[in-house]
Amino acid sequence: MNYCSHCGAKVELRIPPGEHLPRHMCGICGAIHYENPKMVVGAIPEWEDKILLCRRAIEPRYGLWTLPAGFMENNETTAQAAMRETAEEAHARVEIVALYTLYNLPHISQVHLFFRSRLLDLNFMPGSESLEVALFSEATIPWEKLAFSSVRSTLRHFFEDKRKGEFALHFGDITLPLDEKKGAQGAP
Repeated sequence: MNYCSHCGAKVELRIPPGEHLPRHMCGICGAIHYENPKMVVGAIPEWEDKILLCRRAIEPRYGLWTLPAGFMENNETTAQAAMRETAEEAHARVEIVALYTLYNLPHISQVHLFFRSRLLDLNFMPGSESLEVALFSEATIPWEKLAFSSVRSTLRHFFEDKRKGEFALHFGDITLPLDEKKGAQGAP
């Protein structure tokens, strides 16, 4: 950030009084500009024993497969974001069942949330951010061509829980070694 979004003056990186982290601060109007992690929200669209995946038509990870997901918008709930992203990327309609995974990715300042969901019908097709969309059973998922580690972990948990017949909330941290952080890619 170079300029204040309130008054347009140049900002400086300083630690505000009473805080411990540097923030972009405006010396003219006094505004403190906070940068917070981005929420990436998606769905696990299920139809019988299959999951709907999208092959990415955008960077990062062009051409690789993912669950329908993306950045949450202002003024929407996490469930609304998951349904919207599924509609945008796969033109698919889903019913949200429950929050299923939550992953912190501190190296890229993101939090990834995935919801179990049911496809309402088989009327799906690629949206503008997808090259193709398809249903996959556990045996046919292109595991080596999945775009993101949060998606891979979510799908592994999903099929393990499905075999057990019991779904639990899964959460954790996905971190990279220090030397890999520079080239890290996020955002499904």
